[in-house]
Amino acid sequence: MFEDNINIRVRYADTDQMGFVYYGNYAKYYEIARVELFRNIGLTYKSLEEMGIGMPVIEMKTNFIMPAKYDEKLIVNIKIPETPKLKIKFIYKIFNEKNELINTGETILTFINLLTRKPKRVPTIMKDKLSKYFE
Repeated sequence: MFEDNINIRVRYADTDQMGFVYYGNYAKYYEIARVELFRNIGLTYKSLEEMGIGMPVIEMKTNFIMPAKYDEKLIVNIKIPETPKLKIKFIYKIFNEKNELINTGETILTFINLLTRKPKRVPTIMKDKLSKYFE
């Protein structure tokens, strides 16, 4: 299993009229966590795209426990629970600054060739970067 923590500050633009984070922004927080997780292991989405590899989300689940509020610092705990093959699964737990669990979620992404839009196996570079976490 591979795990990382990413900090996000709730911006005013992320909130609704009640002052809570708008529910659709949790998908954005999940994406920020994925991008930063890969950056932290030395792999960027940009470099994958330059290699012709896309990673569309094919499934997303979320559970809202408590609202996040404007200017709160959130900690997004992100895990890759298993070695990716044709798909890669991410598990998220979001905590507020009081360390209270406020949201949980999962996403499943697949790998595609950007030119053909056809599925492909996990890229070798990603497999190599993650292999030490799944030995």
